[in-house]
Amino acid sequence: MVSRRWPWVTFVLLATTSVEAQSSSSLALNTSSIPSTAASSTSSILTESLPASATSSSLPQETLTSAGGPTTTQPVSPIPVPHTAFSSFPLPAETPVPGVFAADDPSSPPEANSPVIPDFGPAWATAYEKAKAKLAGFTLEEKVNVTTGVGWANGRCVGNIPPIEPIQGRGWPGLCLEDSPLGVRLADFVTAFPAGVNAAASFNRRLIRLRGLFMGLEHKGKGVNIALGPMMNMGRVAQGGRNWEGFGADPYLTGEAAYETILGMQMGGVQACSKHLINNEQEHFRTQESSDVDDRTQHEIYAYPFLRSVMAGVTSMMCSYNLINGTYACENDKMLNDIVKREFGFQGFIMSDWAATHSTISVMTGLDMTMPGDITFDSGTSYFGQNLTAYIQNGTIPESRLDDMVTRILAAWYFLHQDAPSYPPTNFNAFLPDDEPTNEHIDVQDDHHWLGRELGAASTVLLKNVGGALPLGKKDRSIVLVGSDAGPGNIGPNEFADRGGSDGILAMGWGSGTANFTYLVSPLEAIQRKAREFRTSVSWILDDFNLATAGNMARKRSAALVFISSDSGEGYITVDGNEGDRKNLTAWHGGDDLVLAVAAQNNNTIVVVNSVGPLIVEPWVDHPNVTAVVWAGLQGNEAGNSLVDVLYGDWNPSGRLPYTIAKSIADYPAQLILGGEAQDILDIPYTEGLEIDYRHFDAKNITPRFEFGFGLSYTTFKYSGLSISKIESRVNDTLIDNWENGGASPIEEGSSRATWLHEPAFSVSFTVYNSGSIFGGDIPQLYVNFPTSGEPPSVLRGFTNVEMAPYEREKVTITLSRYDLSIWDTEAQGWRKPKGTIHLSVGASSRDIRLGGKIPAE
Repeated sequence: MVSRRWPWVTFVLLATTSVEAQSSSSLALNTSSIPSTAASSTSSILTESLPASATSSSLPQETLTSAGGPTTTQPVSPIPVPHTAFSSFPLPAETPVPGVFAADDPSSPPEANSPVIPDFGPAWATAYEKAKAKLAGFTLEEKVNVTTGVGWANGRCVGNIPPIEPIQGRGWPGLCLEDSPLGVRLADFVTAFPAGVNAAASFNRRLIRLRGLFMGLEHKGKGVNIALGPMMNMGRVAQGGRNWEGFGADPYLTGEAAYETILGMQMGGVQACSKHLINNEQEHFRTQESSDVDDRTQHEIYAYPFLRSVMAGVTSMMCSYNLINGTYACENDKMLNDIVKREFGFQGFIMSDWAATHSTISVMTGLDMTMPGDITFDSGTSYFGQNLTAYIQNGTIPESRLDDMVTRILAAWYFLHQDAPSYPPTNFNAFLPDDEPTNEHIDVQDDHHWLGRELGAASTVLLKNVGGALPLGKKDRSIVLVGSDAGPGNIGPNEFADRGGSDGILAMGWGSGTANFTYLVSPLEAIQRKAREFRTSVSWILDDFNLATAGNMARKRSAALVFISSDSGEGYITVDGNEGDRKNLTAWHGGDDLVLAVAAQNNNTIVVVNSVGPLIVEPWVDHPNVTAVVWAGLQGNEAGNSLVDVLYGDWNPSGRLPYTIAKSIADYPAQLILGGEAQDILDIPYTEGLEIDYRHFDAKNITPRFEFGFGLSYTTFKYSGLSISKIESRVNDTLIDNWENGGASPIEEGSSRATWLHEPAFSVSFTVYNSGSIFGGDIPQLYVNFPTSGEPPSVLRGFTNVEMAPYEREKVTITLSRYDLSIWDTEAQGWRKPKGTIHLSVGASSRDIRLGGKIPAE
């Protein structure tokens, strides 16, 4: 075993250099290239960490309640001083295996849906050599500068690493770090792509990869070095404010979506950043709460997407605000050093969330970069900067550790070939968008609108469709659109800063995970355009609260489309009392009453839902006059066009729910924990363990309204002919034999991402038949049913998408790795195969199982 965990002494550092005593020069800034207007900016633009509240409320007051838990506090674990010299983690090295583990460059990864595991080791090795050569010419202060942001609003981007002059020759141009996970935040002429949760709802690796690629190209085109995404925190709490930025409530789906997104982004030339590491699942008290998670749950649920990120070659990770088991995430040795850098073999660097650094000594527990650089915004002080320099000079921190930090940051830059002379310089100003000298208004949209439209349609989930209500067409001669969510906002799509308000079509949530809309197509304009093909009469009422008029306008219409929404976002913005997290799971703007008012007078009421996550739809979903429910999510720029493609059948709905829609909020296993005072550390126990979302519903035999993975189509599909076979391995037989006999994977660098563990080990084949008369797509899903081992009854371990003409058959093959069939052994600290027979289920959702089998015995 090789471990880099520190033998801690038991006393707490009494810093020889006082942070508070440092002047503004402690940031060790180089602002010579920053325009004076930017350097002196007092802009109110907010990003990841701003605790202040910006209220934006134009909504009627609702009587909403949250399901809160007990308010408890716990002490913060102090960070002691390492009593040893630093030794860097070696680069994991494995032998390439043709067709299994192939050497790749991030600019040309394996295709989506490929079984090949990319081997970025040679590319990382080359990048490290270049980084070390560059580092050799830097002074101590210059090395520290590479790790220290210039401070809030002191550069063009939301995060900035200063250049080392002269840039040509021995110097270096610095870094631009910019949000967001769905587009280039705070810039013009960019695409607002469908949100992460919609990407997940597509269950389509090809489209997810393309979304990542196009986002990468747009960030690069704006001169961004590091795009702050994807976000991959789990939808553990249905009310979680930022769930929509991520990929739903299942670790496998989230991991696959993160993997494809990162491969795409870095193929486009920008460095991706996996966030937020880790257990940042609610906004309330996010900087003052301890997520208390057991080791097995951490490995099998919350860390898995980050492991897949490493396998995708991600260059950076962002540690989160919260504490993990009593220690702040950004100084958590177990997570940053032992799991991410040792066990996962991560070769990039770890940055702090904005103002989430808590000490200089955090560099010894794995933190490589502090962002935005100052301790608090505009404080002029830093835990890095001159403090880090002083700690190195007095021997508290070895310079070898600083060299490791800088090497990781520079290597990531080389790994993405950002040293190329053609790499665009930053050409926008996030803080001063109207400053002409620093905003070149480069249009990076290209033809990306088509992907936004296609992914928006592919991620739309049809939940109910009675009597052929959908698709719309010639039969629908007179329709009415009801609700503000059907139309444009009163003063344009960017009415609210960081989308912190609710007016018109909801196409993204709010906070730092947003982008400006260059344009936004509303359902109203898209439906009017499409309806002309059928010479349909279209009327509308966008007033959510004029129930009498809405009901009367619905009378005698061939179809009444009611649009409802539910919004959420980051906690620095409050909308109608929703402080980031949602107060409850009911529709906004009185949406339930609006549906009932229309359904009372129209027997073909179609409900369209734009929501950040689950809603409780019980007040109206079983109403006999509600004939269809279309779950559109957050579709971005092309929202109206994407929706029209599904409503009129140009796209046969193939989206699937990436979370469970319950009948009651109490049915969910984890609730939003409220309470706490300014001095408290709020305790958030993850007592549900492995049983999140559908796993809990299955384990407790709770019937959901719509289960995870559910979605209807305009056609029908049948499954048959399940066949399960073993795939002969082409890698380490000794480790495989040990695993087959119940032994755990060894403790070593890169142990959790080892090729033998992730190569295809079993092939699961079956036939899908389009038994209907319409071309359409289906999402077959593979679930593993473990023997008694503490696992939930069913866990997702595979999916694919198929598209078929009427009466066409297609053979589908999904492979399983040894990792897919393993559980985390907390005692052995490795992955092992559980004792007993492992069964498999294939179906159209987590509860619509069509075929069953088992892993063959040896």
